[in-house]
Amino acid sequence: MTQMIVTPPPLPTLQTTGGDIIGVHRIFCVGQNYADHVAEMGGDAKSNPPIFFMKPSSAIVPDGATIPFPPATQDLHHEVELVVVLGEGGKDIDEADALGHVFGYAVGNDLTRRDIQGAAKAKGAPWDMAKGFDNSAVIGPVVPASDAGDMAKGAVRCAVDGGVRQNGDLNQMIWSVPEIIATLSRTVTLQPGDVIMTGTPAGVGPITAGQTCLCEIEGLPSATVTFAA
Repeated sequence: MTQMIVTPPPLPTLQTTGGDIIGVHRIFCVGQNYADHVAEMGGDAKSNPPIFFMKPSSAIVPDGATIPFPPATQDLHHEVELVVVLGEGGKDIDEADALGHVFGYAVGNDLTRRDIQGAAKAKGAPWDMAKGFDNSAVIGPVVPASDAGDMAKGAVRCAVDGGVRQNGDLNQMIWSVPEIIATLSRTVTLQPGDVIMTGTPAGVGPITAGQTCLCEIEGLPSATVTFAA
């Protein structure tokens, strides 16, 4: 009789504002989706199609957690982002139908080991260890789309120890949520529980051990993380 002899960890989850649980399948991330952030990182053009990379679902950290400062970096950066949680999958999704696949929205913090990313970029190498490390995806409570609306606009802010670092608006995104979903669905078959982090505005910067990072988007609960001293 065949049996499972190696048992993986439990499925990562997110919590909704109503107290329900969402199982997370994959985390897709969009790079360079705000022109001002593209400029501050040394870029000068809209990518076409959008740049996608991934984080493991095991990287999720809930709002209010205290986590260890990550190893192998001297330059950890915050990146506040709108998070899209899919309730319905599909492939070759039409842009006009894309929002119908969204269960809800949350605030996220795409933590980035910037020094590792810079070294990878210089070599033309993948960003995996710069973006997909343990505890690198801070995600707050998920608001159902029926309550949140389509989130096409709204203030986006990030503060470290009370000092504001990032201050933008969702209407500054180069690629809208429907465009992101439609484009991604032509590359992979999306599944319920897939999560998309949609990119960050300008103002990214360093976080050190002992600091607290607060990410906020108008209309959604905040996502806060503290780094152990």
